[in-house]
Amino acid sequence: MAAKVYLVDFRVENKKSLLEKLDKLLAPFDLARKFRKDALVALKIHFGERGNLAYLRPQWVRRLVELLRRIPVKPFLTDTNTLYKGSRSDAVVHLETAIENGFDYAVVNAPLIIADGLRGNSYERLELDLPVLKEFFVAKEIYRADGLVVLTHFKGHELSGFGGAIKNLGMGGAARKGKLQQHSTIAPKVNKKQCVGCGTCLAYCPVGAPEWVEGAKKKRMRINERKCIGCGECIAVCPEGAIKVQWNEQAVPFMKKMAEYAYAVLNNKKGKTLFITFVKDISPACDCYHFNDYPIVRDIGILAAEDPVAIDQAAVDLVNAEPALPGAKIAAGPGEDKFKALYPEVDWEVQLKHAEEIGLGSREYELVRL
Repeated sequence: MAAKVYLVDFRVENKKSLLEKLDKLLAPFDLARKFRKDALVALKIHFGERGNLAYLRPQWVRRLVELLRRIPVKPFLTDTNTLYKGSRSDAVVHLETAIENGFDYAVVNAPLIIADGLRGNSYERLELDLPVLKEFFVAKEIYRADGLVVLTHFKGHELSGFGGAIKNLGMGGAARKGKLQQHSTIAPKVNKKQCVGCGTCLAYCPVGAPEWVEGAKKKRMRINERKCIGCGECIAVCPEGAIKVQWNEQAVPFMKKMAEYAYAVLNNKKGKTLFITFVKDISPACDCYHFNDYPIVRDIGILAAEDPVAIDQAAVDLVNAEPALPGAKIAAGPGEDKFKALYPEVDWEVQLKHAEEIGLGSREYELVRL
């Protein structure tokens, strides 16, 4: 059965604000029925890496918060810490970056909570019998929320072709251990030149996987892969940034794991989720970079649906129907695959096919223009 995906564009009439279009977009969804009174509703968002300007404007978020407060529910903004070292790698710097990018309580009228804790090790462990993975580590505060609204900035992505609702859920809803599980099949690696042998990683590791390297010219550590449980704690705590992810997972298994993690995140949220995707400022790469490139196509509109697979498929189709903008990173006409043009080696359909196969949603949709 085709899922309904609603669309509003960015045209305005009668001097109305674009923010009013968000009200129109959400009108078909009975939010008061979806979210019970006083429910704790997580608004999953990407706050943007420091220096990146393609992330969603906080004014959109405030409008949504105001709509939810009328029910009334208790909304909060949330995301998880990154696996890599950057401006969102622990809860302190993550919150500082979010506020710097405009997501302050005074602006969005809702608190900010980092869903996987101080260093990304706060999670709910789930056992699910899915084709690739059987064990999942979902960010605790996302999993324990009563409801979930997934706010996604749609863009290109170097590993999955595009980044949409599935990636926002699957990667963005995983704790650090879950992120490492998706990106790597082996233990983190210590950079010999950067390591100063301080022993911080050993002090924090729950299984004692970091070991002193005997006979080395300088005091340094290595990771015992037989002991390592893949929690990623050492990556988070290393003061020198010397412990790195071994990015050895290829695109196909990565996308399948990502889709399965999205399924896990929604495991206890049946009927209590909503997906809103902004097909706007469609940059070639992820918002995790400290920069963003020129958009590949024009701003198209905002989508809303109850099906993450359908909304991703609709967003892809809308982008591919457009001509690439003059001066964009790619040159592609209407109907040509913009994401294949960006990343020829990546078959982005894998994530949608696998998501549909495991029952996350349907690629078949009905686009309703409001």
